[in-house]
Amino acid sequence: MNGHAPIGQPSRWVQRFGALIPQGGRVLDFACGNGRHARWLAARGLRVDATDRDEAALATLAGVAGLTTVHADLEAGEWPFGRDSHDALVVTNYLFRPRFDLMLSVLREGGVLIYETFMVGNERYGRPRSPDFLLQPGELLARLADDFTVVAFEQGEVGDPPHAVVQRLCAIRGRDRYGGLPD
Repeated sequence: MNGHAPIGQPSRWVQRFGALIPQGGRVLDFACGNGRHARWLAARGLRVDATDRDEAALATLAGVAGLTTVHADLEAGEWPFGRDSHDALVVTNYLFRPRFDLMLSVLREGGVLIYETFMVGNERYGRPRSPDFLLQPGELLARLADDFTVVAFEQGEVGDPPHAVVQRLCAIRGRDRYGGLPD
């Protein structure tokens, strides 16, 4: 292949809550890596902006219908996205607290946030191990309490093997905006 990990299947969490994204909606796959979620979302007819700092990984997404790549340093570079510019935001296996609020600002009112990443406890199974990249218990809930309606939340150990300790959340931007779980 091209030196990158195989594409792999999209997360079951993303698949489950992807149904909440409006047909034809604009989605930001933040820190997309090899694009497993971006490809899956684009295949569902969504308009996807896939962003990462890894140009080689983004190059593997060239030519995917409905998908635009955005090369950016999401932690230090110029911010490439406008406020209220996306109907959904998908973030997996990524955490950078200094730009967390800026990242959320891309979501329109009523926009869907699908987030899944590692939390404390994961260090006993592998990377990441640094507390800078591990959520604290309930951290996603606490960060979103004022501006989002939580659809679903999970935290704890998953896998058999490989094991990991994760936190997962799906939420809608705005208070009392949710009408029911997808099938």
